Amino acid sequence: HSKSASARRAARRAIVHVDLDCFYAQVEMIRHPELRDKPLGVQQKYIVVTCNYEARKRGVKKMMSVKDAKEKCPQLILVNGEDLTPYREMSYKVTELLGEFCPLVERLGFDENFVDITEIVEKRLNQLQQSGCSRVCVSGHVYNNQAINLHDTTHVRLVVGSRIAEEFREAIHARLGLTGCAGVASNKLLSKLVSGTFKPNQQTVLLPESSQDLIRSLEHIQKVPGIGYKTAKRLETLGVRNVCDLQAFPSAVLEKELGVSVAQRVQKLSYGEDDSPVMPSGPPQSFSDEDSFKKCSSEVEVKEKIEELLPNLLDRVYKDGRQPHTVRLTIRRFSSTNKWFNRESRQCPIPPHLIQKFGKESSNVISPLVDILIKLFRKMIDVDLPFHLTLLGVCFSNLKDLPSSTKGSIGFYLKQMPPPSGSGKRVREVEDVSQGEGSASRNQNCNRTGTTKTRKLSEEKKSNVKKAGVPDFPFHLSPGDIDQEVFRELPEDIQKEIISEKT
Repeated sequence: HSKSASARRAARRAIVHVDLDCFYAQVEMIRHPELRDKPLGVQQKYIVVTCNYEARKRGVKKMMSVKDAKEKCPQLILVNGEDLTPYREMSYKVTELLGEFCPLVERLGFDENFVDITEIVEKRLNQLQQSGCSRVCVSGHVYNNQAINLHDTTHVRLVVGSRIAEEFREAIHARLGLTGCAGVASNKLLSKLVSGTFKPNQQTVLLPESSQDLIRSLEHIQKVPGIGYKTAKRLETLGVRNVCDLQAFPSAVLEKELGVSVAQRVQKLSYGEDDSPVMPSGPPQSFSDEDSFKKCSSEVEVKEKIEELLPNLLDRVYKDGRQPHTVRLTIRRFSSTNKWFNRESRQCPIPPHLIQKFGKESSNVISPLVDILIKLFRKMIDVDLPFHLTLLGVCFSNLKDLPSSTKGSIGFYLKQMPPPSGSGKRVREVEDVSQGEGSASRNQNCNRTGTTKTRKLSEEKKSNVKKAGVPDFPFHLSPGDIDQEVFRELPEDIQKEIISEKT
């Protein structure tokens, strides 16, 4: 019964995936119209992270090294894309515009959005019936050139969905000057897969009878959105390399190897089944920035790179208006075998006296924030031994609206703060896929599903060494609130203030 009910829901759903064409390059062409008809690449570090179609005609590809791109196309004009501000701002304009049509809009990176248009389609169908109109025409392509059956209500819903998707694309072009592709299907997975069938500036609708052809056309299991790098590698060790292998693999063996929930999820994905809802994104849950490089091997360099990242981040936090309560440092060590995916992170709460300075005295918080981040860094790296990093990232999270009457109370912040996940623990972040057309460091893996899996692999035991004159923090009162080691590094007056508030 539940299966048939979910099948009925799936048949009724209509999801649009909107994917903007060469997004960073388009933003640059809007900012610099004189570049519109010239081969243009957007450069981050030594990588061309994206390029316009004029450049692609001449052999330049996304994620190509600047050296190779220049050899392919000596006329290539490169624009520095390391400041993501203009792309971020345009990205939010697109999401806001789509939100005018429908409240169910979910961002995926900077250049992609899912829109659940099920209810809009329902209203359009009612209007068609009331007007006595029985003829509907599809907008754009139909995957596999499949014939449309107007007696099949699922087909009709998706055809009406294609008209709505075209309206989205026309509005984005008319109001923001951007072109993009769209996919229309009965779920998020299939709409994302089908949206790139015809590029650029085109759209495709997928009818249910063709979904297996689409999903089986993927040459590798990692091309399935939702199956990331690590899961794909584990599946490969089981002899599973493509969708057909995964569909045919015994469920019991898969559940034993991957765990029941993961096994069932990936096997459903292999059949094109995805009942995940479109989750309205709302304001960002965190603010982060990162820098990738060939080598960073001294604490002085680490400090310099953190100092470079903070001003822009603090400016974004200030414009947002909320206060972050947690700060996280992410590093990536050099590895010749696993170049892009292994990250380690440590986080801790931001001391309350610093939280109050965010937005008002941003220049005054940089130095103490650097000190906190260096302490987190030392928990991951033994600075007395040689090290080789290729990435550093800083993230502010646990964002809260400004308090009103109790703004000055340290107790307010500590009582309101939920235990940050992984606080005081080593977290290895495995970035399965990149987010939109993100930074060069995130885009070496071309399978963009916009998800990041975080696994806690190990937990360090805390030492309980007392500081002279400062009592132990009563951690039993609120064990998740603060990283004990970081607490011990705070000035004594702040420690005492926190303890007095907590007790």
